[in-house]
Amino acid sequence: MAICCLSLFIVSLDNTIVNVALPAIQRDLHASVSGLQWTIDAYTLVLASLLMLSGSTADRVGRRRVFQIGLVIFGVGSLLCSLAPNIGTLVGFRALQAIGGSMLNPVAMSIITNVFTDRRQRAKAIGVWGGVVGISFALGPTVGGLLVQSIGWQSIFWINIPVVVAAIVLTAVFVPESRAARSRRVDPVGQVLVFLTLATLTYGIIEGPGRGWSSPEILGCFLVAIAAVIGLLRYEPRRPEPLLDLRFFRSAPFSGATIIAICGFGGIGSFLFLNTLYLQDARGYSALDSGLLTLPLALVMSLCAPLAGRLVSARGARLPLAAGGIAMALGAGLLVNLTERTPIALLIASYVIFGIGFGLLNPPITNTAVSGMPVSQAGVAAAVASTSRQVGQSLGIAVVGSVVTSAVHGPLRVGFASASHAGWLIIVGCGLVILALGFITTGRWARQTAANVAAEFSTESPKVPAGVR
Repeated sequence: MAICCLSLFIVSLDNTIVNVALPAIQRDLHASVSGLQWTIDAYTLVLASLLMLSGSTADRVGRRRVFQIGLVIFGVGSLLCSLAPNIGTLVGFRALQAIGGSMLNPVAMSIITNVFTDRRQRAKAIGVWGGVVGISFALGPTVGGLLVQSIGWQSIFWINIPVVVAAIVLTAVFVPESRAARSRRVDPVGQVLVFLTLATLTYGIIEGPGRGWSSPEILGCFLVAIAAVIGLLRYEPRRPEPLLDLRFFRSAPFSGATIIAICGFGGIGSFLFLNTLYLQDARGYSALDSGLLTLPLALVMSLCAPLAGRLVSARGARLPLAAGGIAMALGAGLLVNLTERTPIALLIASYVIFGIGFGLLNPPITNTAVSGMPVSQAGVAAAVASTSRQVGQSLGIAVVGSVVTSAVHGPLRVGFASASHAGWLIIVGCGLVILALGFITTGRWARQTAANVAAEFSTESPKVPAGVR
């Protein structure tokens, strides 16, 4: 479990560090706000597009093997990011990083799920897994700020390389190989449709303010996204082994966990994006000072995630989900009237409350996603949950960034604080959706739908490929 958590650590650390470095990247590479959005979203978009493919591939060819390949690609991508001469190249190398990252988290979660077969032990293990997110968030702002200020933004990618090397060696020595008894085949059409949906939707949202919402290019992107979704809904149910098995979503807890993940990670992604630009551009703080100010958010996250795992194990997912949604809404709500002179004490109070909310949120998402499914489908189920997280982060940064960008007139340091008000309101809305779904998806009816889906998969006989007897 410790070795698997290393993969989560570097992937989560990478996101936090990159957020702190955005203003430095903007200055050195002469990037626009949309370029900064793509620096984050190129990573999360590719990650989201490939997670399900990586999960099912690992179930089929071996989880340890795919895990190690992912570590190598992630390490190479990190090195290339540090050498990027312009924002376009950096975005491309971030996409390469994401190809490796897609082979890490869902595969590691699948390994953990197969090791911890007892439901209570698995809930506690997932709580520790969620705690690693908090630790990486805690180290990310401070370490990232120190590296950016003392060495340069390139160094934020160097820190991944020794962790990757250690994880590769330790995985070869300690992690057992495992495969699913029955796994899905590759679904190239479904994979293309998923990527088209996410890529065109994200591109349209990010580039809409600059190119015009009614321009043929942006309208074409949205039309392609709609067509791809329709294609998925019509094509996937007809395949005997689809990339995205839509039957999973007949489970109300699983569907709810998917939406909660999108809202939760959309909230944290856009919160960090707005806060970084506010502290460094609008308030003029250094990267290190910004990291230190954000540290309370990360610390309470790391403390609350294991607590949430224990709460899920002892009392179910309703309490941490409801409390998490309320805290996220309250934390973002404190910043709805943000100005350039907002007291530091109010900022820290917002960070602490929001960090408590997100810390309580992550473990019940993962536990809900995998607990209602057979162990043989753990890789795919965990991949769907992880995909939802990355989709949420991509869309959160795209939507909130575009809304705020449309309201900014002139330099960021002048109008950013007032322009960000609508963005904080969107994050409040995400918290309220989480609160509502926390109650809806944890009742008797919801549990019955999960049991029905699990029974359907458990009793389903393996399909024999054509020509095989």
